Amino acid sequence: MTDKKERILTATEKLLATYGFHGLSMQMVAKEAQVATGTIYRYFNDKDDLLYQLHEHILGYIAKKISHNINDSMSIKQRYRIMWLNLWHMSINGEAPLINQGQFQHLPRNNSFEKKALNKQLFSCVNQMFDEGKACHLFKPLNNEILSTLSLETSCYLARRKINGRLEITDSELDAAINASWDAIIQH
Repeated sequence: MTDKKERILTATEKLLATYGFHGLSMQMVAKEAQVATGTIYRYFNDKDDLLYQLHEHILGYIAKKISHNINDSMSIKQRYRIMWLNLWHMSINGEAPLINQGQFQHLPRNNSFEKKALNKQLFSCVNQMFDEGKACHLFKPLNNEILSTLSLETSCYLARRKINGRLEITDSELDAAINASWDAIIQH
């Protein structure tokens, strides 16, 4: 990815977190990215294309962060804990403004087969963990998206609440939250 394209995506994410979709203009993005407005159109067809590519960019970033320090030799529970904490730290450290603002899920998405395949590829370590857990009857037999929502995504939600000053959480409470989200997806 070129430096200019990266700056445009970063600027777009920052501006969306602050102003939302309706408050975003290509001129604002150009100014924030320190490029000419016309430069944006060298990389993106229009605002929708910019938002679609931003969505892909963010997914790639999250996938890289979530799988950091994960390897197949770890137990399923170890991988789960590390993934949960990776998401927590990413959110707490402000590394993804749209996730921290809770706006990521509202980005326009193209639900084409190619996009779904990309999503599956990017998050293969998460899907592999859930699939292994279901195969050995550790996890409830639910769709991986549902398992993720019930478990891993709680880390981002709790982090947003902490960042916004609506939640104080101790290390022992954080550990209890990880265990509670684990408990939500295992078979009893």
